[in-house]
Amino acid sequence: MSSSSSVSEFLLLAFADTWELQLLHFALFLGIYLATLLGNGLILTAIACDHRLHTPMYFFLLNLALLDLGCISTTLPKAMANSLWDTTVISYEGRASQVFIFVIWITADFYILTIMSYDRYVAICKPLHYGSLLGSRACAQMAAAAWGSGFLNAVLHMANTFSLPLCQGNAVDQFFCEIPRILKLSCSAAYIREVGSLVFTIFLAFGCFVFIVLSYVKIFRAVLRMPSEQGRHKAFSMCLPHLAVVSLFLSTAMFAYLKPPYISSPALDVVMAVLYLVVPPALNLLIYSMRSKEVKDALMKLMPRCV
Repeated sequence: MSSSSSVSEFLLLAFADTWELQLLHFALFLGIYLATLLGNGLILTAIACDHRLHTPMYFFLLNLALLDLGCISTTLPKAMANSLWDTTVISYEGRASQVFIFVIWITADFYILTIMSYDRYVAICKPLHYGSLLGSRACAQMAAAAWGSGFLNAVLHMANTFSLPLCQGNAVDQFFCEIPRILKLSCSAAYIREVGSLVFTIFLAFGCFVFIVLSYVKIFRAVLRMPSEQGRHKAFSMCLPHLAVVSLFLSTAMFAYLKPPYISSPALDVVMAVLYLVVPPALNLLIYSMRSKEVKDALMKLMPRCV
């Protein structure tokens, strides 16, 4: 990290050219951020307090809510603060911590989504083996593996990214410290190592996506054989939105990290970042929580206590 420590601060991309438009963006993202904080906070409280929700499905949902909160809180508050104070500066230490924490959250988040698809597969296709395959110990091990993989992935990218000398200025063309934007500032051929690490990470994520798709193919086959139309509708209403959010998350992230340089533009880059960074945490809240009768019942019982 010492080779690039001569740059003490970096400049993030502003949402707009005028301060009035920046305030508008600030208000928009503040609303999304507060709604995400409130919603996921209520979900965490409901799952923790209601013993009926102490099941594998809601245990993984609790982990997903924590990761969504961490992911959006790592990047969005700094961008909103810059818009409010009409600045774009982030310190070197702030950049390093943002990249490290963001990679942990985003990696573990996708692995938890993969585990949740396995949970639905076992619940629908192998219900008699659900207790043995997804016991409390197995769930804890899978969740720990997701968090641990995120940490190791963050260490790998930090070691590659922050050992590079920077000679292309200090302007990061994104509203947060995105690794491909940092690589553009490097003047060393050693950045190829980090590009290889990014490609490896993307292909691991794609492998998880293939696993998710295969799981849902088997789930849909089992659902179509259900005699109850209500049961089929309930299963499809839970599975299809999950698959849609995972597809949105992975497709936009892969496009942002692997797109060729000639189709890159600041506006397009910001839109892609919002689609994989801001939208999924908000949609996960609706898909996995507000559509669940058990969670809504727990929240209804929780509200009088809070009042």
